[in-house]
Amino acid sequence: MNKSFAVRLLFFLLLSLTISCLSPSQQGEKASFFDYTDCYGNRVKLDSVPARIISLSPAITEMVFMLDDGNKLVGISDFCHYPEATDTMHRVGGMQNINVESLVALNPDVVLIGSIVTKQDMEKMERAGLKVVVIREETKLEGLCDALSVIGQLLDKNELADEQIQKIHNQLDSVKSHIDTTLAPKKVYYVVGFGEQGDFTAPQNSHIHEIITAAGGENIGKDLTSWSVSREYLFEADPDIILIRKEDLEMYGKTKPYTSLRAVREGHLYPIESGWIDIVSPRNILAIQYINNLLK
Repeated sequence: MNKSFAVRLLFFLLLSLTISCLSPSQQGEKASFFDYTDCYGNRVKLDSVPARIISLSPAITEMVFMLDDGNKLVGISDFCHYPEATDTMHRVGGMQNINVESLVALNPDVVLIGSIVTKQDMEKMERAGLKVVVIREETKLEGLCDALSVIGQLLDKNELADEQIQKIHNQLDSVKSHIDTTLAPKKVYYVVGFGEQGDFTAPQNSHIHEIITAAGGENIGKDLTSWSVSREYLFEADPDIILIRKEDLEMYGKTKPYTSLRAVREGHLYPIESGWIDIVSPRNILAIQYINNLLK
């Protein structure tokens, strides 16, 4: 198993264990600019809009840029690669074994983390005097809008966040209106992993399943509860379309026994940007639109 696949698979497995945990601000106390209780029961109060932000989540980083505040990011995780402006930003490491001292040195007003970061690491940051907000790593597309709303509150960009949320809903509605419901949906296989270490695809409780369904396809993993599948399952599922990260396309297309899958033989193996589909982010709409076009 190569290192990049191992990291991706760990991310997916951690994501599938995430619990639902958004909650409203507290009432009956002196009002703060931002008053929020996050996934871990961690209550954070800010008296003013943060000017220096660290983001340890690729999705959160994307949303901060989406709300035109990317210039406030003084540090990002090694997994934050979008938008292009992140190429020159200061990186503070991964989402595990976090070097808290390096975060403190950046003097942030707030550290934004996903719930993949452990509660223990969050508590270490708090003990070091950092303000930490945990925004749940969503497993559903609707949760993306919830997260965007919270970040909009934090950045005092409520109106812009609402506009972006409405734009996402409009784009989803547009795709839905072009799906021919009179026809049986084509079967879609997204290759999460493949090779000697096994085959993996998106199960029913994943955001990838939602992406494929929203595009008008039928996820071959719709009845699965885990990411792992057997070779026999793949051939019995007989997908009409296979999607794979663009960097893995060439290798998959010439590796046995995948070359015998009908979709590969008939030229229906397609590349997709991993950033569009591997995490819940605003760019999921691009994956939905792309898959919808392939299904037509």
